[in-house]
Amino acid sequence: MAEPKPFPRVKLICGIISSEERFFKKAEEHLVRLYGPLDLSSPFFPFDFTDYYEKQMGKDLKRQFLSFVRLVSPETLSEIKIRMNALEEEIREEMEQTRRIVNIDPGYLTASALIMATAKDFAHRIPLQNGIFAHLELLFGKNEVRILGWTYPDYKTEGYQKFFLDVRRIYFSQVQK
Repeated sequence: MAEPKPFPRVKLICGIISSEERFFKKAEEHLVRLYGPLDLSSPFFPFDFTDYYEKQMGKDLKRQFLSFVRLVSPETLSEIKIRMNALEEEIREEMEQTRRIVNIDPGYLTASALIMATAKDFAHRIPLQNGIFAHLELLFGKNEVRILGWTYPDYKTEGYQKFFLDVRRIYFSQVQK
C-alpha cells in the first residue's frame, strides 16, 4: 500500500476585478502584506465577457492577475478564499465606499493546471471545505493552454493564457531548484 505524501507546493495567484486603479493598488497592498512579494502582475484586461458584477460594482470593470513569489500548500485554498471575501469588505470600508469595489478571486497554478476557488457549486467543481469549491479552469500541455468545456470565456483569451504560461515558467524555475 502506498503511503500518502504531502502535496507539492503551488503558485498562488489572485485575480482582482475593479473599476479604478486606486482600488487595484489598495488590494495589491493588502495581498502583498498577507502573502509576500509579487513576481508577476498582468496588465489590466477589460472585464466585459459578462455583466455579472455590474449591479454590485458598476461599469467599465477590469481584471488584473497577481502572482506571488512564495509557494503555498494547495490545502490552504479554501481558507485563502474565505480571507479574500473578508478582505473585499475591509478594502471597501478603508476606501470609504458604500458599494463593493473589488472582487478578489484566489487560485493556484501547478505544472498541469490552473485551479480557482469559488463559493458557487456546479457539477464539475470539487468541494474543499467551509462552502468553498475548487474550479479547474485550465489545463497545461507542454507549451500550451488547454480549454475545458466550462472554462470561462475570458480565460480563453490570448492575454490571460500568455500570463498564465509566464507564471508557469516562473513556477518551474522555483520547483526545479
